[in-house]
Amino acid sequence: MLKPIKTEDEYNDALARIYELMQTDILDGSANSDELEILSILVKEYELVHYPVAYPNPLEAIKFRVEQMNLSESELSNILGNRSRKSEILSGKRKLSLSMIRKLTEMLNIPAEVLIQAY
Repeated sequence: MLKPIKTEDEYNDALARIYELMQTDILDGSANSDELEILSILVKEYELVHYPVAYPNPLEAIKFRVEQMNLSESELSNILGNRSRKSEILSGKRKLSLSMIRKLTEMLNIPAEVLIQAY
């Protein structure tokens, strides 16, 4: 019977069952498919509470995303302002402004929650 996961033992049992289910051929809409989906949701909820993942440092998130999107220095300067301002921001000497956060969120898809953190 499926029920909320409340202990570490229940969590480990759910992970083991998920692993078992993933080793079989599952047809969409089958009982095993439904069980796998529900267990995955329960495990996710347990992990959100017991194993929270911290947001990355805002500056590291910007640098990572720029590298990931293969943006040039000038493209980043278009978002953050002139070259010296961009340099001050990425070195931590200057804070991001609200308009910069909005542009970074819109253009680089970095969540505002990441960018508004203290750094």
